[in-house]
Amino acid sequence: MKRRRFLQISAVAALAGHPAQATSWQGQAFGAQIGIDIRGAKNIGHDLNEIQDEIEAIEATFSLHRPSELKELNARGRARPSAAMRDVLELARLVHHATDGAFDPTVQPLWQALADSRDGQAERMSIGFERVEIGEEIRLGQGQGLTLNGIVQGYAADRIRALLIARGYRDVLVDMGEFAAIGGPFTLGVSDPAAGMLARLVLTDGQAVATSSPGALALPGGSHILGPKGQHAIWSTVTVEAPSAALADAASTAFVLMDRKAISRSATKLGLSEVHLVDFEGNYGPL
Repeated sequence: MKRRRFLQISAVAALAGHPAQATSWQGQAFGAQIGIDIRGAKNIGHDLNEIQDEIEAIEATFSLHRPSELKELNARGRARPSAAMRDVLELARLVHHATDGAFDPTVQPLWQALADSRDGQAERMSIGFERVEIGEEIRLGQGQGLTLNGIVQGYAADRIRALLIARGYRDVLVDMGEFAAIGGPFTLGVSDPAAGMLARLVLTDGQAVATSSPGALALPGGSHILGPKGQHAIWSTVTVEAPSAALADAASTAFVLMDRKAISRSATKLGLSEVHLVDFEGNYGPL
């Protein structure tokens, strides 16, 4: 599965004023191109195996497209979670509550039904993340399955950033589909599927940013971002800045389905620094 990207590095602007050597690495994971941009003389080659191992471990935990811990949980309906799975589900629960249920990983059976050109009426009855038990064992409700695609790219960016900080990197932009910064500043371009490039954002040390758009991937009859209560997308593109890329990722996914007042309430609950909205007429602006 490949999703179009609406948040991308503006390479010239990002490196302007920084004549020191810059290196980069690119790869594929999570259904998208990923990368790491490094300023300075430190060579990522020394740590590349560890970075790739970390990415592989995340995919082996959360992928829906290969054998994984998540696929096994969905098949069995219960499992003892790894620390990574528990951390992501706890954050998902936090965002689920803060967005009044707009962020809901239990839409996966509905997503699959629509992808298979079925009407999904039976699968809609299984939606409800509040029915998922998170503890020493994860227990799903009857007929439930989870997708964590709306949070895991951000989680991966956070994990790789933490790994690089521990290895002594001081000026790096991590791109795992969502972005996390060490040092900086880095300039990112925000684009919309219809309106094109609309704005630039500056990301500094400790910040992260994620963008969601219903135009990134289409399903029969609509968008890949499904409203758990039957909501339809209100925004063409939503970009969220936060200290955590995982938090920004989950929030931006939910905010696509929420009106401006609801987003403002949720952003306050989640302590988000900036939210940028693009409507379906191409109008761009901060919350």
